Amino acid sequence: MSTSQTGAGPLAGVRVIELCNTFAGPACARMLADFGADVIKVEPPEGDPVRQMGMFAEGVSLQAVSIQRGKRSIAVDLKTPAGKQVLKELLAGADVMIENNRPGVMERLGFGWDAVHALNERLVMVRISGYGQTGPNAARPGYGAICDAFAGVRELTGDPDRPPSRVALATTDYLTAVYAAFGTMMALFHRQSSGRGQLVDAALYETAFSMMEGFVPAYEKLGHIPKRQGPNLPNVAPNSLYPTTDGYVLIAANNGPTWERLLGAIDRQDLAADPRFASVYLRGQNAAALDAGIAEWTSRFTGEEVEAAMLRAGVPSSRVFTLADVFRDPHFAARQMLVDVPHPVLGSTRQQGVVPKLSETPGHIRWSGHETGADSAGILSEVLGYGEETIQELLASGAVHTPAHQTEEA
Repeated sequence: MSTSQTGAGPLAGVRVIELCNTFAGPACARMLADFGADVIKVEPPEGDPVRQMGMFAEGVSLQAVSIQRGKRSIAVDLKTPAGKQVLKELLAGADVMIENNRPGVMERLGFGWDAVHALNERLVMVRISGYGQTGPNAARPGYGAICDAFAGVRELTGDPDRPPSRVALATTDYLTAVYAAFGTMMALFHRQSSGRGQLVDAALYETAFSMMEGFVPAYEKLGHIPKRQGPNLPNVAPNSLYPTTDGYVLIAANNGPTWERLLGAIDRQDLAADPRFASVYLRGQNAAALDAGIAEWTSRFTGEEVEAAMLRAGVPSSRVFTLADVFRDPHFAARQMLVDVPHPVLGSTRQQGVVPKLSETPGHIRWSGHETGADSAGILSEVLGYGEETIQELLASGAVHTPAHQTEEA
């Protein structure tokens, strides 16, 4: 995988205007940038709040370095008429606009769907929000965690004898980013025949609810309300976390042949004769007793020893990795999932690789996230054709901003 300009990417020539903050919208635009789209991030003079989140090194947000990678940044005050005019001109020549504000914000600024479609009928507008653009909850504020609770996902997260737990990652935000990027691709594909853009409405709660796929018909037909299962796969065993001398390992023997191989690996063929474990269904119903027997074996060994024994037997398993384990693992390296990307202050940053892998037109990381407004002057000049005098007027008026050090150098 390249971190330079090598390879244009399958989205080369597609211009994306991003008006997003924090996670879901910026992650969606980052995916498009990874595959060659020209993403212009339009952010307020104070910058996307994500630039103040996460951990920092030498004053640099490590979250922003990655989620803003491959994009150009222009800082625009959309409360000013001149700032709004800059955005109008950017949208007039764009293919995609992505925004993740609360419904109504873009309308108040004059950039709702009707307005931007009238401005550029080929434009695809991607809107990401907590509850969608319609419905009684549309105006409610909603972050990924809030929408997890609303969709029923939080109720299923954690151990059954404790309150619902939080996953320590923005899972719903990132999955919504994938849905939004998928919607973008479908809208662009449709535009090839229709010549017209369309509105893509991606809601965080619907992303979370989509993961409830198997439970929805089960409730309708059986009245079944799923509950927290902890580390176990409901009604299937053995499929759980098992203790080792230095941590935990996940073992999954979901079918008959794999179950038999597991028994051989742990030298517990006696369990095959136990009527409680005679079928997939019965093993699921007696998971606690079965897991205790397996845990008695795994607890004698290190995670690496247990994992090695499982793999020799052809039983799916993995130690529960920390990031330190990930950084040492040869598979992540071989698949280029840890990539060193140059950075002007830090020298370089290690970032996650591009997903998915394409054989003919792979994605690549062009650069780390730029400072707020680092590309303002270049975008005004190269994209909109503004002259130097006009650019200086916009900067002097405060309608457009550049980083302080750029102003001082000028």
